[in-house]
Amino acid sequence: MGIVFKQSFSNLVITYLGFAIGAINTLFLYARFLTDTYFGLVGVILATSAILMPLLAFGVPNTMIKFFSSYSDKKTQDGFLTMMLLLPLALIVPFGVFSYLANDAIAAFIGHRNEIAENYVWHIFLIALAMAYFEVFYSWSRVHMRSVFGNFMKEIFARLAVMILLFAVYFDYMSVETFLQALVGVYLLRTIIMKLYAYRLRMPGFGVSFPSNTRDILTYSILIILGGSTAVILLEVDKFMINQFIEIEKVAYYSVAVFIATVIAVPSRAMHQITYPMTAALLNARDKSGLAVLYQKSSLTLFITSGLIFVLIILNLNDLYLLLPESYRGGFYVVLLIGLAKLFDALLGNNNAILYNSDYYKAILFMGVLLAVGTILLNLYLIPKIGITGAALATFIAIFFYNLIKLLYVKAKLGLQPFTAETFKVVFLLLIVSAVFFALQFPFHPVLNIVLKSLLITIMYVGILYRFRISDDIFGVLSKYLNPKK
Repeated sequence: MGIVFKQSFSNLVITYLGFAIGAINTLFLYARFLTDTYFGLVGVILATSAILMPLLAFGVPNTMIKFFSSYSDKKTQDGFLTMMLLLPLALIVPFGVFSYLANDAIAAFIGHRNEIAENYVWHIFLIALAMAYFEVFYSWSRVHMRSVFGNFMKEIFARLAVMILLFAVYFDYMSVETFLQALVGVYLLRTIIMKLYAYRLRMPGFGVSFPSNTRDILTYSILIILGGSTAVILLEVDKFMINQFIEIEKVAYYSVAVFIATVIAVPSRAMHQITYPMTAALLNARDKSGLAVLYQKSSLTLFITSGLIFVLIILNLNDLYLLLPESYRGGFYVVLLIGLAKLFDALLGNNNAILYNSDYYKAILFMGVLLAVGTILLNLYLIPKIGITGAALATFIAIFFYNLIKLLYVKAKLGLQPFTAETFKVVFLLLIVSAVFFALQFPFHPVLNIVLKSLLITIMYVGILYRFRISDDIFGVLSKYLNPKK
């Protein structure tokens, strides 16, 4: 796990830098440079594209990681990689034809509640296509244990480009309509750059035969579409459905609150870049003891880091909202509910990687489909009743039960569980820190208040972690800085 921690560090820095740029975009630039309506429209376009992405990718990103390490000879690997490049076209082509033939009907559906969304069907399709093939080429680099550049392109490139485009709108160098067209261009360019990098690592050997287990690959890919779609539906369908029931401006307010909560998931996103292929390799090698160690240590490390972020966000949220335009300040319960869901995700460590790369993936995929349907039904009921808080509550309920099922399923089938005595020590530590700092308020400017409170919380939290050596991996890292002579 120490190796995982070190390899994850570069991705962690990149991911946090990306989220910092995203925070500037989401919390300040979008909210001030675009109207609430157009900010909401961007949210709808990107959320709908994200929902389509797993379908258009045909499950290839997960399939590539699961099967690539099982092939030892170059010819078979080349045949497999060629197959991975072609598979997404099986759905991209028919989806493109359908979008062309049924453009008016799709536009009417998307713009049912907010007519402004009607004119962006092709924006959605092209961004979804770009997202799908980006993930294919990103997985191409990850199976060769090169994840840093891809993570940079995923977390920083698009956000930095969007920042430049937003300033161009603000200084009247481009219209909002041109900005939306340029947004499509950013995602397409990102995919092209990722493709060139992936081919630099290894050029595909076109014209070779497909692997002998092609049927197993196709079955897995088809089923993994369900799993990928389920995960995205749990995270993105709420924004799409808010657009269907209430004013599109609410998508903007909801997006800000969700972005704040999503910062909790940054450590998970960084660590999973390396733990996902490692988990696949351990499963292919049938190394159950190594898998158990990875499961528990990834859970503890992520719970410690994400738990600290959760506490920092919740205890500083009132001051943070004072920095935003007044219309964006009503999302406390959205942040709390989505934040708790993300914290539960972190607690499960590499649970998803275990399930999607094991022989038991079929059952959990179908369970996920049922929960995705449940999410949609919950949104249908709760959004009209309590607005964006209803969307957050629907997401929290769905993710809670989905994660609980996955946790119990891995325990039942593989005899593995992520919790140790240290897990409960971290729970107790989080409760103590929250209780100590809950009522503490400084009378200064919100930025200074956030800095002071965050510094005090972090010192107490990290100090207790170090003093009681709750995690060996984190203790080792802290020792390099707190006690460098040892």
